[in-house]
Amino acid sequence: MVDSNKRPHESLEVYQLAHALGLRFHAMTFKLPSHELYEEGSQARRSAKSVSSQIVEGHALRQYKGEYLHYLARAYASAEETIEQIRNLLETGSARRVTDDCHELSDEYAILCRKLFNYRSSVQRKHDPSPPFEPREKTPDERSEKDNG
Repeated sequence: MVDSNKRPHESLEVYQLAHALGLRFHAMTFKLPSHELYEEGSQARRSAKSVSSQIVEGHALRQYKGEYLHYLARAYASAEETIEQIRNLLETGSARRVTDDCHELSDEYAILCRKLFNYRSSVQRKHDPSPPFEPREKTPDERSEKDNG
Protein backbone atom coordinates (compact mmCIF):
# COMPACT_ATOMS: atom_id res chain seq x y z
CA MET A 1 0.00 0.00 0.00
CA VAL A 2 1.30 3.46 -0.92
CA ASP A 3 1.50 6.06 1.85
CA SER A 4 -0.65 8.88 0.50
CA ASN A 5 0.77 11.27 3.11
CA LYS A 6 4.33 10.84 1.87
CA ARG A 7 5.62 13.92 0.11
CA PRO A 8 7.49 13.49 -3.22
CA HIS A 9 10.81 14.80 -1.86
CA GLU A 10 10.81 12.22 0.94
CA SER A 11 12.00 9.55 -1.50
CA LEU A 12 15.24 11.46 -2.17
CA GLU A 13 18.26 10.05 -0.34
CA VAL A 14 19.78 13.54 0.01
CA TYR A 15 16.59 14.78 1.68
CA GLN A 16 16.41 11.82 4.05
CA LEU A 17 20.03 12.30 5.13
CA ALA A 18 19.74 16.09 5.42
CA HIS A 19 16.55 15.84 7.48
CA ALA A 20 17.98 13.21 9.85
CA LEU A 21 21.23 15.17 10.31
CA GLY A 22 19.31 18.40 10.92
CA LEU A 23 17.32 16.76 13.71
CA ARG A 24 20.42 15.24 15.29
CA PHE A 25 22.33 18.50 15.06
CA HIS A 26 19.41 20.42 16.56
CA ALA A 27 19.32 18.10 19.58
CA MET A 28 23.10 18.24 20.00
CA THR A 29 23.18 22.05 20.16
CA PHE A 30 21.11 22.02 23.35
CA LYS A 31 24.03 20.30 25.08
CA LEU A 32 26.25 23.33 24.39
CA PRO A 33 27.10 25.80 27.15
CA SER A 34 24.27 28.25 27.86
CA HIS A 35 26.15 31.21 26.36
CA GLU A 36 26.26 29.38 23.02
CA LEU A 37 22.59 28.38 22.89
CA TYR A 38 21.57 31.76 21.49
CA GLU A 39 24.81 32.71 19.79
CA GLU A 40 26.62 30.13 17.69
CA GLY A 41 24.07 27.43 18.54
CA SER A 42 21.17 29.41 17.11
CA GLN A 43 22.93 30.14 13.80
CA ALA A 44 24.16 26.55 13.60
CA ARG A 45 20.63 25.20 14.08
CA ARG A 46 19.34 27.46 11.29
CA SER A 47 22.02 26.38 8.83
CA ALA A 48 21.58 22.68 9.69
CA LYS A 49 17.81 22.73 9.23
CA SER A 50 18.06 24.88 6.12
CA VAL A 51 19.67 22.05 4.17
CA SER A 52 16.57 19.86 4.04
CA SER A 53 14.29 22.89 3.64
CA GLN A 54 16.19 24.01 0.54
CA ILE A 55 15.93 20.50 -0.93
CA VAL A 56 12.16 20.49 -0.31
CA GLU A 57 11.66 23.92 -1.87
CA GLY A 58 13.79 23.06 -4.88
CA HIS A 59 12.05 19.75 -5.41
CA ALA A 60 8.68 21.49 -5.36
CA LEU A 61 9.96 23.70 -8.20
CA ARG A 62 11.69 20.91 -10.11
CA GLN A 63 9.76 21.58 -13.30
CA TYR A 64 11.99 24.69 -13.57
CA LYS A 65 15.51 23.32 -13.97
CA GLY A 66 17.25 26.59 -13.06
CA GLU A 67 15.24 26.97 -9.86
CA TYR A 68 15.84 23.37 -8.88
CA LEU A 69 19.60 23.75 -9.39
CA HIS A 70 19.55 27.03 -7.45
CA TYR A 71 17.92 25.45 -4.40
CA LEU A 72 20.19 22.41 -4.53
CA ALA A 73 23.18 24.78 -4.59
CA ARG A 74 21.76 26.59 -1.57
CA ALA A 75 21.29 23.27 0.23
CA TYR A 76 24.93 22.43 -0.49
CA ALA A 77 26.02 25.85 0.78
CA SER A 78 24.01 25.42 3.99
CA ALA A 79 25.59 22.00 4.57
CA GLU A 80 29.05 23.56 4.13
CA GLU A 81 28.05 26.36 6.50
CA THR A 82 27.00 23.77 9.07
CA ILE A 83 30.43 22.14 8.86
CA GLU A 84 31.97 25.57 9.48
CA GLN A 85 29.65 26.13 12.47
CA ILE A 86 30.76 22.78 13.93
CA ARG A 87 34.38 23.72 13.37
CA ASN A 88 33.84 27.03 15.17
CA LEU A 89 32.24 25.25 18.12
CA LEU A 90 35.15 22.82 18.34
CA GLU A 91 37.88 25.44 17.96
CA THR A 92 36.39 27.85 20.51
CA GLY A 93 36.06 25.06 23.08
CA SER A 94 32.29 25.45 23.24
CA ALA A 95 31.76 21.85 22.17
CA ARG A 96 33.80 20.23 24.95
CA ARG A 97 30.86 18.16 26.19
CA VAL A 98 29.88 17.08 22.67
CA THR A 99 33.23 16.81 20.90
CA ASP A 100 32.63 13.26 19.66
CA ASP A 101 29.14 14.19 18.42
CA CYS A 102 30.57 17.21 16.60
CA HIS A 103 33.26 15.18 14.85
CA GLU A 104 30.73 12.53 13.84
CA LEU A 105 28.25 15.13 12.56
CA SER A 106 30.98 16.97 10.69
CA ASP A 107 31.98 13.74 8.94
CA GLU A 108 28.36 12.98 8.07
CA TYR A 109 27.76 16.51 6.77
CA ALA A 110 30.84 16.08 4.56
CA ILE A 111 29.24 12.92 3.13
CA LEU A 112 26.00 14.85 2.63
CA CYS A 113 27.92 17.57 0.78
CA ARG A 114 29.36 14.99 -1.61
CA LYS A 115 25.94 13.45 -2.17
CA LEU A 116 24.37 16.88 -2.77
CA PHE A 117 27.14 17.82 -5.19
CA ASN A 118 26.68 14.58 -7.12
CA TYR A 119 22.89 14.85 -7.09
CA ARG A 120 23.01 18.46 -8.34
CA SER A 121 25.43 17.42 -11.10
CA SER A 122 23.08 14.63 -12.11
CA VAL A 123 20.10 17.00 -12.23
CA GLN A 124 22.18 19.39 -14.31
CA ARG A 125 23.01 16.64 -16.82
CA LYS A 126 19.77 14.64 -16.89
CA HIS A 127 16.98 16.89 -15.66
CA ASP A 128 13.55 15.28 -15.91
CA PRO A 129 10.99 17.93 -15.00
CA SER A 130 8.44 15.50 -13.64
CA PRO A 131 5.36 17.49 -12.72
CA PRO A 132 4.87 18.03 -8.98
CA PHE A 133 1.24 17.00 -9.34
CA GLU A 134 -0.40 14.29 -11.39
CA PRO A 135 -2.22 15.88 -14.31
CA ARG A 136 -5.91 15.23 -14.16
CA GLU A 137 -7.70 13.61 -17.04
CA LYS A 138 -9.76 15.98 -19.19
CA THR A 139 -13.50 15.74 -18.98
CA PRO A 140 -15.48 14.80 -22.11
CA ASP A 141 -16.60 18.45 -22.40
CA GLU A 142 -13.01 19.69 -22.29
CA ARG A 143 -11.97 17.16 -24.91
CA SER A 144 -14.84 18.14 -27.24
CA GLU A 145 -14.07 21.88 -26.79
CA LYS A 146 -10.53 21.27 -28.03
CA ASP A 147 -11.80 19.30 -31.01
CA ASN A 148 -14.39 21.98 -31.86
CA GLY A 149 -12.22 25.00 -31.10
